[in-house]
Amino acid sequence: MEKPKEPLSSQELRMPKMGESISEGTIINWLVAEGDSFEEGDTLLEVATDKVDNEIPAPAAGRLIKILHKAKEVIPVGQAIALISVKSADLTDTKSTNTEKNTTRTPAPKKKKITKPLRSNQVSTNTNTFISPLVLSIAKEHHISFEELARIPATGHNGRLRKSDVFAYLNDGRPYQFTQAPPVDPTAYHIPQLKFDKGTGTIIKMDRMRQMIADHMVYSKHTSPHVTAYVEADLTELVQWRTAHKEDFLKKYGEKLTFTPLFVEAVAKAIADFPNINASVDGENIIVKNEINVGMATALPSGNLIVPVVKNAHSKSLQELATDVNSLANKARNNALTADDIKGSTFTISNVGTFGSVMGTPIINQPEVAILAFGIIKKRAEVLTTEKGDEIAIRNMMYLSLSFDHRVVDGFLGGSFVKRVADYLEKFDPTRTI
Repeated sequence: MEKPKEPLSSQELRMPKMGESISEGTIINWLVAEGDSFEEGDTLLEVATDKVDNEIPAPAAGRLIKILHKAKEVIPVGQAIALISVKSADLTDTKSTNTEKNTTRTPAPKKKKITKPLRSNQVSTNTNTFISPLVLSIAKEHHISFEELARIPATGHNGRLRKSDVFAYLNDGRPYQFTQAPPVDPTAYHIPQLKFDKGTGTIIKMDRMRQMIADHMVYSKHTSPHVTAYVEADLTELVQWRTAHKEDFLKKYGEKLTFTPLFVEAVAKAIADFPNINASVDGENIIVKNEINVGMATALPSGNLIVPVVKNAHSKSLQELATDVNSLANKARNNALTADDIKGSTFTISNVGTFGSVMGTPIINQPEVAILAFGIIKKRAEVLTTEKGDEIAIRNMMYLSLSFDHRVVDGFLGGSFVKRVADYLEKFDPTRTI
């Protein structure tokens, strides 16, 4: 007689409380797809807080019905994040999964007898070097080194090592405990492990946002071969026009007229002329974007950097651009930017002149292929060619510097684009009305 199957009950999987002061968590990624089955204790997703990254385990064996919130979404504690079917009908809530506490000691499985020596064997190593706190605690309990962890076959998302992988390896008797790693490719580049005297002083712990910025910048420099092109622009006509009209602009539209919307306007026009600069790279494909969404690198009160986005900049008037720029800048100053305010950028600008910098070499905002920095507008004596010949005059000059991804943007495109932006700024119509 067939044994009756254990009934499944549908319930909500909620964002667990991961510490006394934690009120929300950011979903890093789901390790189980909709429709997939899982066993009790399997990691369903990874969640980040401002204190620690956590693996959220399955409360019981079952199946993932529907994901309610995707990666990168910030979810309050207690809010439903998925619908699951589990084999235990009496589960009414998801327990806390703080990985600092979720390290219940599990007795080591009984080792199986290995019938042949493995010391001379060679096995491949895992390419994903991320080791979760939960896996680290298990490895520490069973005295598994990092080298041995790297040899354990991983079945997690993007080749990550899961708790179940480690326990399966222990059940198999740790067959790779004494094996050797494959020979190193002599032509491969390896970062030298240098030791520096970093000195002493006050230690300031990076907050999570600063860590993300650091990772993003290192990733960008590692991914994109950066090349920077420079041009100089004479902004005298534009500066004089703004000075003459900024008060009237404020009275008419209720918006301050800064240089940023004028820069965004010129950039949007130049992107329309050179659309391939408004792109991203996907493997061997180049995705040229249909929309022109200009991101503005902006400093938060904490000193961290964020990039709010002016959407569809090419289709907006100067008044609309000023409204968007001022609104986003005010939100940034008040820590009030929403997720929608900072997504969708296709090209980024950075006004380094705000801090007095003559020019800059900005790092590309991935997955874009270029970023443009505007230096300080500075009065200088310049030689002008007039009807009377060469004359010296005081002009408002500015350097523009474009960093671009040389995988897909060559010198001609990069140089032509930044020169076109400078042309639009230099040839500003002084008779323009507001």
